[in-house]
Amino acid sequence: MPEVEGRKTSMSEGGLVLVTGPSGAGRSTAINVLEDIGFEAIDNIPLRLVPALLDEHSVAHPMALGLDTRNRDFSVNALLALTHSIADRADLNAELLYLDCRPEILLRRFSETRRRHPLTDEQSPDAGIAREIELLAPVRTHATVLIDTSDLTPHDLRAELEKWYQPDPSKKLSIVVQSFSYKRGVPRGVDMVLDARFLRNPHWDSGLREKTGMDQAVQNYVCQDTLWTPFFDNLVAMTDLLLPAYREEGKTHLTIGFGCTGGQHRSVTLAEKLAQALALQGWQVSIRHRELERRGESIRRSFSSG
Repeated sequence: MPEVEGRKTSMSEGGLVLVTGPSGAGRSTAINVLEDIGFEAIDNIPLRLVPALLDEHSVAHPMALGLDTRNRDFSVNALLALTHSIADRADLNAELLYLDCRPEILLRRFSETRRRHPLTDEQSPDAGIAREIELLAPVRTHATVLIDTSDLTPHDLRAELEKWYQPDPSKKLSIVVQSFSYKRGVPRGVDMVLDARFLRNPHWDSGLREKTGMDQAVQNYVCQDTLWTPFFDNLVAMTDLLLPAYREEGKTHLTIGFGCTGGQHRSVTLAEKLAQALALQGWQVSIRHRELERRGESIRRSFSSG
């Protein structure tokens, strides 16, 4: 199953997102993110109150509503009837966002937080998780956007939601350039991945082994590879071709990932060099070095040429 399914949406006038999914999948986090990016957000609202709320709400601003199986008036039939009635309204641009998660991950999350599952009085949440997933199965099939949060951190989920829901469709294309280690897997949500393992590896130089691609000495070492210049020139040419096309198509967020063995030298160097080149061209760029962050180094920043 794909990690994320659905279509890219742009929520502006009349925008409405109904957020649901099994307990522990990240609904509350999603509601907070949507609020941060400009939605009027209300969580855990009874279904019977939604029609009246929408009648009174000004459609000039997007709204996000969190729907929870814990509500006493919740039923699958009622939720599906609500989504169908909303879909018939010409004044609303509605989406059903379903946050999914594998049962074993939900069980681990409940175990870590020691919270009782809302659909069971038992100590173990297993039965409640299974019951809720079965209960929501028909809702899942009607989702406009489906995001599996099993392997997503709250940061990753925020990035996904920011890509799917953008209140301002005129916003410039925002680019994230990220480095990572293949040992830990390709990051979720990366649009374009390039492998840097063909370049000279500073790991084999004892004077550079403990340094990172943030250091000039490491960058100089990597850039001395005979393949560096033709590769990097072609990389910049490719972004020159693709980025304007993505922007014209309405894309507002693009992540480019560079991977190497340890995520410390070559991929970091490439990410730094490309981000600088794109910023000089006027693009809005953010850098993230995943493995350096794992080591406790907070290296995530944004810049542009202005």
